Amino acid sequence: MAKKSSINIDLKGVQDKLRAQFTGLDPNDPSLWPALPRNLLFVAVCLGVVAALWFVWLKGVDEELVAEKAREEQLRTTYRSKLVQAVNLDALRKQLEQVQQYVTQLEKQLPSKAEMDALLSDINQAGLGRSLQFELFRPGQVVVREYYAELPIAIRVTGKYHDVGLFAADIANLSRIVTLNNLSLTPIATRDGYLTMDGVAKTFRYLDPEEVAAQQKAKGAKK
Repeated sequence: MAKKSSINIDLKGVQDKLRAQFTGLDPNDPSLWPALPRNLLFVAVCLGVVAALWFVWLKGVDEELVAEKAREEQLRTTYRSKLVQAVNLDALRKQLEQVQQYVTQLEKQLPSKAEMDALLSDINQAGLGRSLQFELFRPGQVVVREYYAELPIAIRVTGKYHDVGLFAADIANLSRIVTLNNLSLTPIATRDGYLTMDGVAKTFRYLDPEEVAAQQKAKGAKK
């Protein structure tokens, strides 16, 4: 009967050989190391490089993902805003028409440059109609704003208290816009029941085409 072949492995001898390869290694010159530790070091370096590259790639992807999430949230917000506008489009159009009509009404209350003399005459007639005496009626320098021009008028009128109040009401009820500013009332000691009102009446007019063109030209020069 044939005998079974047996393989005897000297585990202790193998361990000693492996341990001997890792003994006395020079860390300054890995090229002199035995094959096993040298190969293990190579594998470890390769794994370290791959891990570093993987980490850098993942970090870039993560930053890109965060940026895309922020962009997505911004797009969602913009979409919701535009969706609300689209739903309320008819209402917004009606509001725009109302605003345009209101602006048109206000513009009609502003005289043109040619109508300013008539407006000044209306202010003067409002005072005379209330039996007031004009001691001062001096138009100032026209101030040109972005969409309109403003003309301040220094006035001083004398009359009874009730008549002065009615004059102010008449100014407010003029068809054109006129405001009274910086008002001061001073009683007249020598005339019982009479007082003097000082103030500045401001009238407004819309700009004529030449002035609008000049405004636009000035804006272009500033830019």
